[in-house]
Amino acid sequence: MSWQSTLACWFLRRQFRPRTLKPVIDVEHVRALTAKRVWAPRVPRGWTLREQYRPGDAPLRGEWLEPSVTGAAPRRTILYLHGGGYYFCSPQSHRSLVFELAKRANARTFSLDYRLAPEHRFPAALDDAVAAWRQLLMDGTPAGSIVIAGDSAGGGLALATLVALRDAGDPMPAGGVLFSPWTDLAATGDTIRSNDGHDPMFSGPAIKRAAQVYLGDTAATHPHASPLYADLHGLPPLFMQAGDTEVLLDDTRRVATRAREAGVDVECEIWPKMPHVWQIFAPFIPEASAALDNAAAFVDRVTSVRAAQPSSETSIV
Repeated sequence: MSWQSTLACWFLRRQFRPRTLKPVIDVEHVRALTAKRVWAPRVPRGWTLREQYRPGDAPLRGEWLEPSVTGAAPRRTILYLHGGGYYFCSPQSHRSLVFELAKRANARTFSLDYRLAPEHRFPAALDDAVAAWRQLLMDGTPAGSIVIAGDSAGGGLALATLVALRDAGDPMPAGGVLFSPWTDLAATGDTIRSNDGHDPMFSGPAIKRAAQVYLGDTAATHPHASPLYADLHGLPPLFMQAGDTEVLLDDTRRVATRAREAGVDVECEIWPKMPHVWQIFAPFIPEASAALDNAAAFVDRVTSVRAAQPSSETSIV
């Protein structure tokens, strides 16, 4: 464990975790704090950030990170879904992670500004992700060149999007990348309790409180809200990472097990003593950079495999 990750855990334990101990979530206060602390990393050299936040930009409302040189477009695309419990954060708050992943994977990347709860509860975020996927295809991006990725709530949303696309009979992407995904809004994993106090970012009881902000009256076991409870057969390859002290660790481990049982190709990495979504601290934390290198290698592998397949083999139904 590097001194940088030790410092990050110390900071999170002092600054973030105490807020998760409060019995009520103050959405506006959390959003205001997040907006105040958003770090604006430099756009990588050779890349251009293109913001799309005008009222008419939906369903692709958000941010493109693309190569600056005309004609140098990468042959792969990442559709990224940010975390934040479905009620806070944005593409801006996750630029450090998205920029580093895009650069390492040499993938043009679209970070979706999906609607947030409680103003827009389930299934608004899922509807937005599915609509963004369909627009990418309508714009001419081959399904097999796209990977859907996300962290925390966005990781759960990425998995739920894959399930929803399969259920609707849509063409499937080349794969899914899930960083510390929140896949069980019912909060039934053993690590909700066993890692409570070890997780530097979250308390175990905070998970159900956050889930209610998004779910409203929807059952916490709805498979499109909590994809842990979905039938996972027919999904493309999945790449998952989580830290072994996270209260949400079992949200990753149980999905990995269930997906493998359903015949899905799964790569699951459990990193020792890493905080929730430590990848966002790249390049400051060496472990974050290493984790993103592994994710980028997965993106390269699965898109290369799909590119080599005949067109008749590129849809999974």
